[in-house]
Amino acid sequence: MRSPAMMQACRAMASLKLTLAALFFFAGGVLYAYLSGVHTTLVLVPPLLLLSLNLLAAVLTNAAFRRSGPLLLFHLALIAVILLIAAGRLSYLKGHVELSEGEEFDGRLTEVESGPWHWSKLDQVHFTNDGFSIRYAPGLRRESTRNAIRYLDAGGNEMRTEIGDQTPLVLHGYRFYTSPNKGFAPTFIWYPAAGGEPLLGTVHMPSYPIHEYRQAREWQLPGTALKVWTMLQFDEIILDPEKPSAFRLPQNYRLIVRVGELRRELRPGQTLELPQGRLIYQGLRSWMGYTVFYDWTIHWLLATCLVAVGALGWYFWNKFAAHPWDQIS
Repeated sequence: MRSPAMMQACRAMASLKLTLAALFFFAGGVLYAYLSGVHTTLVLVPPLLLLSLNLLAAVLTNAAFRRSGPLLLFHLALIAVILLIAAGRLSYLKGHVELSEGEEFDGRLTEVESGPWHWSKLDQVHFTNDGFSIRYAPGLRRESTRNAIRYLDAGGNEMRTEIGDQTPLVLHGYRFYTSPNKGFAPTFIWYPAAGGEPLLGTVHMPSYPIHEYRQAREWQLPGTALKVWTMLQFDEIILDPEKPSAFRLPQNYRLIVRVGELRRELRPGQTLELPQGRLIYQGLRSWMGYTVFYDWTIHWLLATCLVAVGALGWYFWNKFAAHPWDQIS
């Protein structure tokens, strides 16, 4: 038996004034998150939880909801949708990573944003970028991206697939999409003078063609304080704005490397001798940028929305079936 105090609290929670206040709270959170660029969890989850409590209290205190099965199902599905959105904001992940051709993803992202309840499984995700092709229409309009990917399935078998901007690689719930960011990556081998294993690494030049005339980057040699400035120069037209073309590596280029006052132009196989070690230029590769997304609620949200739409359609079908639309009173 419900106590009068509990019923009074439920009626207060079901107030339409509270609904309006929660909606304004939610709209303010959306606007603040959009303008400030902060993580949206802390400003969106509280109003979503308040809206779900408000709607649940309305279901409990309004007999009209309970008398109609379709209407009750619709409101319960609506509550589930709100709670799933809140759960998604608490456990989501968005990030970015760049991989050179032939490089394996090691579970680390260059940029990441996630909810406080996200338990990362990225250390279990491994795949290799086997290269990509992108065609451009006249006017440098980018068409579909086709990126060859190699990974191991749950049974340890090597699998190959192609992904793109709309076709993701899905591993352990994480969705990897190609992005417009891609470019050229000079590859080096570093032999430390103190000994130890040689290190293979790539330098990702700024994204091409958006930074076509700024193909230079400064980076640090591993295990040293040395800053290395590297610039890629070429005159050939890679992407022709006047006709269809495709992304490719330049055939004739110059790679300029500068360390302090020392300046050298390197070709594949050539070496830069330094007191700290030996730097060998191996050649030029491409790199691809990926956007990473994780939200376990997506499929549940779709199913719950379908239930809500079906329940609402069921409710109106019953309502208009009992009273023909063309009835004249």
